[in-house]
Amino acid sequence: MKVFADTNFLVSAFATRGLSADVFQVVLAEHQLMTGEFVLNEIARVLTEKLNVPERIARDAEDILRRHHVEPLPDQPSEVQVIDEDDRWVLESALRAKADVMITGDKDLLDISKQLPQLNFVTPREFWELVQK
Repeated sequence: MKVFADTNFLVSAFATRGLSADVFQVVLAEHQLMTGEFVLNEIARVLTEKLNVPERIARDAEDILRRHHVEPLPDQPSEVQVIDEDDRWVLESALRAKADVMITGDKDLLDISKQLPQLNFVTPREFWELVQK
């Protein structure tokens, strides 16, 4: 399965131990991990500026992600309207990557999921339950 990882999920996977980190390991081992340039830029900023993670660790996270599919920055954001303008860039990246699933904990993205039937939006918990069946 082609799994697009959004910022919210990836920050949680890299900055904490727990479900998101476990889901990330499953995605790496059993699925095709995808993300986008826009997401990589957000992750670096959130990890270093908001969570005070050392830059070395943020670079290591980026290096891991770059070993997998990274969708180039789209030339325009998605037309789907969401509260956070940045989410439109993430959505467009996932759509252009032709992902099957987007893992996110972002309530705004989960709320608009019905507008994009070609992309299955799931929380880390939902993905975990999906792959455990």
